Amino acid sequence: MPTVIAIKTAERFKPAAAKFEVSCASCNLRELCLPGTLCVEDLERVENIVYARRRVKRGEVLFNGGAEFNAVYAIRSGFFKSSVLDGEGREQVTGFFMGGELIGLDGLGSGSYNGTAIALEDSEVCVLPYALIEQMAREVPALQRRLHAVLAREIVRDHGVMLLLGSMRAEERLATFLLGLSKRFLRRGYSASDFHLRMTREELGSYLGLKLETVSRLFSQFQAAHLIDVEQKHVRILDIPGLERVLAAKH
Repeated sequence: MPTVIAIKTAERFKPAAAKFEVSCASCNLRELCLPGTLCVEDLERVENIVYARRRVKRGEVLFNGGAEFNAVYAIRSGFFKSSVLDGEGREQVTGFFMGGELIGLDGLGSGSYNGTAIALEDSEVCVLPYALIEQMAREVPALQRRLHAVLAREIVRDHGVMLLLGSMRAEERLATFLLGLSKRFLRRGYSASDFHLRMTREELGSYLGLKLETVSRLFSQFQAAHLIDVEQKHVRILDIPGLERVLAAKH
């Protein structure tokens, strides 16, 4: 039965390709991705979910908002943004995603992707057809629990964004973003204090609900306070406790 589902699901993907032979067990992002901490036996079964790997060039669309939801994508390498268009046709950035994270989960409830996902650098994703995820989740309870945990994490992240835009001062928004990005890089084994921003300042401003001029002013302000050092898109966090104090400061 799973084989039949796989064949039918595969027909919905372009370009058509044979199933990719992939080993989640050897992937250095295993602990961050959907397989998570599954046992070896379950992991071998779950690997059948990964239908293909897909390379996405910088600026290329992974999926469009409003398109039929048929797969979740595990980012193997690279960086993506998700965005929607407001009532006047302007782009509103709704999230940034990096290696080890899943993108496309917003289509789970409505049956269509809520936003458009675009690669901010050359990237590679694993294609996880949702029909196969559902089938395997029924057969592997540990996978179902893992999927629920991932969905819960996304809900928490969405609530965090709402808090960010709804009640924080401009300084707190940027400090929160930089600290969050620092933790995400650290989880992946990268430096928590020295990294490149893949997004433009316009895209960052859109996500934080700030004007471009405000974002640039805040970067300069943080640099003058010796909290960070900025050179174009290269950021070094000099004082993590200092950024945390920005969040603790009274309005």
